[in-house]
Amino acid sequence: MTRPQDPQDDRDPEPAGRPVPHPAAQSWHEQERLLLAEVLRLVGRSLAPETVVREMLHLMSELVGLNRGRLVLSDDHERLGEGPIDPQSPARIRYAYGLTRTEMERGVYSAGEGITGAVLATGHPMIVQDIDHEPRFLQRAVMRPQLPTETVAFLAVPVEIDGRCVGVLACHRIRNRHRSLADDLALLKLLATLTGQVLQLSLLVRRKTAALEAQNALLKGVLQSAALRYGIVGQSPALLKSLNELERVSQSQATVMLLGESGTGKELFARAVHLASARHERPFIKVNCAAIPESLFESELFGHERGAFTGAAGARAGLFERADGGTLFLDEVGELPLALQSKLLRTLQDGTLTRLGGSREVHVDVRVVVATHRNLINEVAMGRFRRDLYYRLNVVPIRLPALRERQEDIKPLALHFLSRANQAHHRNVHFSEGAWRWLSEQPWPGNIRELGNLVERAVLLGTGPLLEALDLQQLTEWVPDAPASVEPAPETGAATVLSDKSGTAAPAMPGPTQSENSAPVRDYRSVHSHSASALRDAMARAGGNQSRAAQALGLTPRQFAYRWRRLDADKDGQSSTNG
Repeated sequence: MTRPQDPQDDRDPEPAGRPVPHPAAQSWHEQERLLLAEVLRLVGRSLAPETVVREMLHLMSELVGLNRGRLVLSDDHERLGEGPIDPQSPARIRYAYGLTRTEMERGVYSAGEGITGAVLATGHPMIVQDIDHEPRFLQRAVMRPQLPTETVAFLAVPVEIDGRCVGVLACHRIRNRHRSLADDLALLKLLATLTGQVLQLSLLVRRKTAALEAQNALLKGVLQSAALRYGIVGQSPALLKSLNELERVSQSQATVMLLGESGTGKELFARAVHLASARHERPFIKVNCAAIPESLFESELFGHERGAFTGAAGARAGLFERADGGTLFLDEVGELPLALQSKLLRTLQDGTLTRLGGSREVHVDVRVVVATHRNLINEVAMGRFRRDLYYRLNVVPIRLPALRERQEDIKPLALHFLSRANQAHHRNVHFSEGAWRWLSEQPWPGNIRELGNLVERAVLLGTGPLLEALDLQQLTEWVPDAPASVEPAPETGAATVLSDKSGTAAPAMPGPTQSENSAPVRDYRSVHSHSASALRDAMARAGGNQSRAAQALGLTPRQFAYRWRRLDADKDGQSSTNG
């Protein structure tokens, strides 16, 4: 007899009342080899039992007619190797093919109960030639009226892990198939062995993963506490990786080179290197190499004697001597004049220096941390930076992630800046959920410095206590932006020429400053710098392309998009008023 299909039923299609025909193209042994090859391929791709076992049971049904396969596992099977196993622990169907969810839930067995329980208790395989004539067959999962009317056999073999029987692999089998039960039992034993290995490997991987996750959580907690100790906000993986490298080298005397874009917090990391070291009670001296005139570099770094130059009324210790016993942070070290690089190299190698205008060597004990946003390898290739000094500085490079690589840190950082700005300016400004989403979606080319500046600007210029995303977008109009197309300015500092909407040259402005990693700086323009007709004409000439229209007007795509949105908003407002 047949039964109606259950919507949750994924039983194997099995026509009742007639035998399955003998395979015409392949022998049973070829089907077996195909089944084993597919199972091994599955094991090679995944060790997840829910993937491997489920598909194996499916293939058992489709290829060799072992129907309604199920894997019964003891509730205690995952405790193997961690403590004693309760022999009386119940077992239940964990994976099946051809059984409904309800039927699987009924498949719970105690040790020694029925055929499945007997295999679980003894560890020996069992064959029931005819389930209608076996009183120990419980028919618990699938009732007999739900099965075909032909003679149905039941095969069950033990599944072992570390020599302990932890489960049973079992299936139904219609007796009138052209295949011997002994072959089916041998195949089932082999599949049970593979199943045990998959379960064991999966268990080992889960335990190892859990141990690593616990270790990582502990390490993350340590690094987060270290970040708080150093005043560094954030817990993104990229930031914690940099902090981990910092912690590992902090107790050494090796020179640390901090790499990263401008605004990523190099000074904060340099101070963290100092605070984490044994020198934390000694001076931390920072110097921005880009801010010192070239003529004063040697005097500032190495000091001078009286009369060394006009105005040198007395001897003066340089930054190296003032940092003796502590840490000297050389920011933007790529700006160091080539003439002084050899003297810095000697000081780093020998720990000695000679003041400007002096002849006496002074011994110093200084840990040096340097930072740069430049590609010093390119500077070496161009002959602007000494190769030997580069390798002397690049002992322990630590790359600081850009803010776009720390998306999860944007909100904590913005909250930190918001709290600080509110306190400093006696305000009580907050951001809406939409504003927070907008902040998290921005690329932040200026990194943390740009974020902090925008938040402070919002606190000072915001029109109310609660700022929306549109408010922040308007405030970003004050931020100089990279142009869509700017004629390259000569290195002599000549003026940059921008085209206005008519195609004629706009008044020349001072040439933009440009580092090797940054685009020229766009001048600030009021939001009312272009009329509505000019915007529409530019869009018409550009065929509706906002980027080309922005380029024609000398605006960035962001500036043009904001003006275009305002134009639409004003149009809608007039329509509603007239209506």
